[in-house]
Amino acid sequence: MIELRQICKSFGNLQVLRNVDLTVGQNEIVTIIGPSGAGKTTLLQIAGTLDRPDSGAVVYDGVEVSSLSDKKLSEFRNHHIGFIFQFHRLLPEFSALENVAMPAMIGGMSRSAAMKRASELLGMLGLGDRLRHRPGELSGGECQRTAIARALINEPRVLFADEPTGSLDSRNRDEIRDLIAKLSAELGQTFVIVTHDLGMNEIANRVITMADGQISNP
Repeated sequence: MIELRQICKSFGNLQVLRNVDLTVGQNEIVTIIGPSGAGKTTLLQIAGTLDRPDSGAVVYDGVEVSSLSDKKLSEFRNHHIGFIFQFHRLLPEFSALENVAMPAMIGGMSRSAAMKRASELLGMLGLGDRLRHRPGELSGGECQRTAIARALINEPRVLFADEPTGSLDSRNRDEIRDLIAKLSAELGQTFVIVTHDLGMNEIANRVITMADGQISNP
């Protein structure tokens, strides 16, 4: 489904990625591990179209999206890709329901349909009684589940997650790992996850190790 071909990326004189090749199949959970500075997050951002490579190609279903205009790429990202970050990045002035519905409304869905879909997702993730709560009224685990619901709202082909359990205690880490495994099994959701949480590797179909801007295992 996703193919990265000979990806290179530098920031100034620092080469962060060196001719990286990676494929991700439908319904896979792929974790990317490695030391700090290995290039994991940069690779995730390029695969998720948040950044462009200096050279190489990012291909989705045979289409090279890295060559699209900024506008077309933004539209593609909104409809096909979801993101989960270490810190939930929920907007504090809006309720959980409004936070989740927002990407759908940005994508052109009506407010009523977006709110209905957001309510269904939050209910599925065990937050049906927290719809009207703002982020400051939710626990860390509840905020991260809300962020996952937001990432799912547009039914993306793939979810990219950057340290999704990094800011959570052990109980909430276990809950989020179990939730990711459930979404993969029940919805066929594809995940690409950068993590230092070794427990996340237990639910992965493949574990990719990076070092010095390159993938060091097949």
